[in-house]
Amino acid sequence: MASFVNNVLSALNLGSKKHEGDILEPPSDTDLKELREKYEKAGQGQVFSYYDELKPEEKGALYQQLYPIDPEHINEITKRALHPPKPESEEQSPKLEQLPETATTSTIDSQQGNLSKWYDAGLKLISENKVSVVLMAGGQGTRLGSTAPKGCYDIGLPSKKSLFQLQAQRILKLQHLASKKHDKEDVVVPWYIMTSGPTRQPTHDFFETHKYFGLDRNNVIIFEQGVLPCISMDGKILLESKGRVAVAPDGNGGLYQALIESGVVQDMEKRGVKHIHMFGVDNCLVRVADPTFMGFSAEKDVDIATKVVRKRNAKESVGLIVQKNGKPDVVEYSEIDAETAEAKDPKDSSLLKFRAANIVNHYYSFRFLQSIPEWAHKLPHHVAKKKIPAIPIDSRDGQQVKPDKPNGIKLEQFVFDCFPFLTMDKFACMEVKREDEFSALKNAPGTGEDDPGTSKKDIMQLGRGFLEAAGATVVSDEGETGVEVSPLISYAGEGLEFLHGREIKAPAVIEKDG
Repeated sequence: MASFVNNVLSALNLGSKKHEGDILEPPSDTDLKELREKYEKAGQGQVFSYYDELKPEEKGALYQQLYPIDPEHINEITKRALHPPKPESEEQSPKLEQLPETATTSTIDSQQGNLSKWYDAGLKLISENKVSVVLMAGGQGTRLGSTAPKGCYDIGLPSKKSLFQLQAQRILKLQHLASKKHDKEDVVVPWYIMTSGPTRQPTHDFFETHKYFGLDRNNVIIFEQGVLPCISMDGKILLESKGRVAVAPDGNGGLYQALIESGVVQDMEKRGVKHIHMFGVDNCLVRVADPTFMGFSAEKDVDIATKVVRKRNAKESVGLIVQKNGKPDVVEYSEIDAETAEAKDPKDSSLLKFRAANIVNHYYSFRFLQSIPEWAHKLPHHVAKKKIPAIPIDSRDGQQVKPDKPNGIKLEQFVFDCFPFLTMDKFACMEVKREDEFSALKNAPGTGEDDPGTSKKDIMQLGRGFLEAAGATVVSDEGETGVEVSPLISYAGEGLEFLHGREIKAPAVIEKDG
């Protein structure tokens, strides 16, 4: 049963990839009878309610979609998600502690010697082709007013670069830096991009159109996360149409199964990858495959490390990286009371005790990814109540209804739910400056927070800081005060000595050396 979810996810994806021109034969009477009985035994026979009305190819498509699903397993995970086991008495008030000092560092107040040591070690690992990148890019830009994948979005920079292009150019720059420092040719940081069903083809097409932004297409691998059936409030699998089950992506925690099922982990093994950087597509400031983070994590010899930013204040709505009952974990802001949220660090009363804000920016050892089949089935499923266009279970005409209030649930897994599987000695945490490394793109233009305007501003202000640190003077009229520095020129502020003593008028784009 442990591996069954893999098969379900993989086959569900296959079932969703019917190409134009494909004609699926309906199943034989014997095969259909066996499948019907399996679903009816599980109390999910409603999925065949309209089977007799379908065209032959539609019957084949529905059979192909339903066959790999184990309805009893869906019942089981749905029941667990809707009615999670009550915590044991001693767990009712979990013991929350700060991560041990041995597991943490901060680039805000670390000694420069340590930062340089980790950077050099990380760059050496990159030069040896031991580092890869995994990007979670399943989201669409719906809230941004775009139907394209979020990574394709232009946040309004003077260069008009998309999030994908910014990240691609950071990889190119890193490969160049590692190659130059260690006199190595063919330095490669493989880029594995996880999409969802709706974003896979548009993402592939976007990269093709832009010639992979200068990267070798053989080192950019696009794969797809799994899906699970959508469920009614009373536990029934919903039909999107008479001949198709309603499905939804399985959450960012579906990453782990997808890494195995897609062959990504096997590809990493062939390439000799040992260290992996994973992050979400919507962070415009992310330092892709950050050598300092890679070097720190490798030195600690951990299985997972995470980057965090300092929580702005006690009321900021962010998840926190903590030690919970002796294990690394994430607690959501809604799970802690005001007293805990406002508690001060016993060693520095100017800081919150629990301030390590989760930004979904993680390091994994390759050996940990290899172990996914051993523990992935233990990840819990969480309930997301949603408005799901579907045929009502008691429908007489089989017409889809678009509800105006939640009518069902989607089952999701969270990427951080595996943290408690580790002992504290296999987990580490690096605090970084928010203004240097984290700016999320989540909200519609004009919102004023985590929107395209703030993303653009944060990149431009970071660029200005790079120039001023290099000895340049930035002047501006009223309005835009920032400068966009191309990742091809500088990964994180290095290599800008040629601007020393220069006056730069904002807004500006630094695209070339000299």
